[in-house]
Amino acid sequence: MTIAIVLSFALAALVLAIALALPSINSPTVPFGVRVPAQRAEDPAVVRQTRIYRWRVLLSGIVTTGVCLAIYAMTGETLLLPLSVLVLVGFWYGCFFLANHEIRAAKAAGAWYEGVRQGIAVDTGLRTNPPRFPWLWLAPGLIIIIATAVIGMIAYPSMPDVLAVHRGANGIPDRLAAKSVATAFSLVFVQIGVSAVLVGIAAAIIFGSRPDIDPAHPAGSAHWHRRYMLLGAKALLGLLAMINLAMLGSSLLMWTGTVTPWASLAVVLPILASVAVAVVVFARNNRARDEGEDDTGLAHREDDKYWRSGLFYVNREDRALMVPRRFGLGWTLNFGNPRATMLLAGIVALVVLLITIRFGG
Repeated sequence: MTIAIVLSFALAALVLAIALALPSINSPTVPFGVRVPAQRAEDPAVVRQTRIYRWRVLLSGIVTTGVCLAIYAMTGETLLLPLSVLVLVGFWYGCFFLANHEIRAAKAAGAWYEGVRQGIAVDTGLRTNPPRFPWLWLAPGLIIIIATAVIGMIAYPSMPDVLAVHRGANGIPDRLAAKSVATAFSLVFVQIGVSAVLVGIAAAIIFGSRPDIDPAHPAGSAHWHRRYMLLGAKALLGLLAMINLAMLGSSLLMWTGTVTPWASLAVVLPILASVAVAVVVFARNNRARDEGEDDTGLAHREDDKYWRSGLFYVNREDRALMVPRRFGLGWTLNFGNPRATMLLAGIVALVVLLITIRFGG
């Protein structure tokens, strides 16, 4: 029970910290996903909505945690603890949508883009001299997969005849299956599948994403976006290594028949730590965007029509598969690109396949 509480609180604290920090991390010209001229970045409407958003998020976190703990105290149902994190995420995006709506309304009422010189800047060097894929960062994840497979092959003859293929939040096995190659090496298949997905996304970031270069500071912005793309790819590959390490730990527990309430912590904490480190690195990188470059006097093109609720990018005329997120860290798909549908369908099919391998039979 204590383990479930610790894990849920750690995850909820991470989600809450990210939600509260994002308004300061994201570009000031897209507050809550709304494109505004630089001179309106500190408009009273933006400042007010940022303050209200943070209070709403903080209050949502306190209320959600308190209610779930109270229900848990009365029922003893541990499932409510991780569900509280999902509820918190729902409240978080609800707070975002409210702020997005209010800033859009203020922008329209005040005609913020009236008389503003708009422009587009591109980095043509991305085609002739794109950033190099950080292959070295892929090595740890691949080494861990190989190590997991080799250790499994060595240990296979001495494994118990019945393996614990799933554990509850308290670390106690709650699903058993007869030993077989498919059962014993199920997490190796998960490692391979997850690695393929994350490497594909990292490659799409480097070679298939479109940087959102600021026409007011084109040179500094282009340099910043190149660095941002490399950081994104490295963060994904670092997360891949932590996920594979967690799968190695889970496999060792399954192969040895070890029962410990600390198993969940050993599996989840490395992944949470890698996410926290990535957020800190991205936040530090986002502090300097223009690098002291003189302002050209141009503003970003007003393109809110392509962003549904400030989160979902739909532009059939844009050939880019991925674009930087307006609110949050990383990238999002261009849902107007047919390849996005194919990619999502492939990911769903892979997830179904991995679940079938892991829990089927």
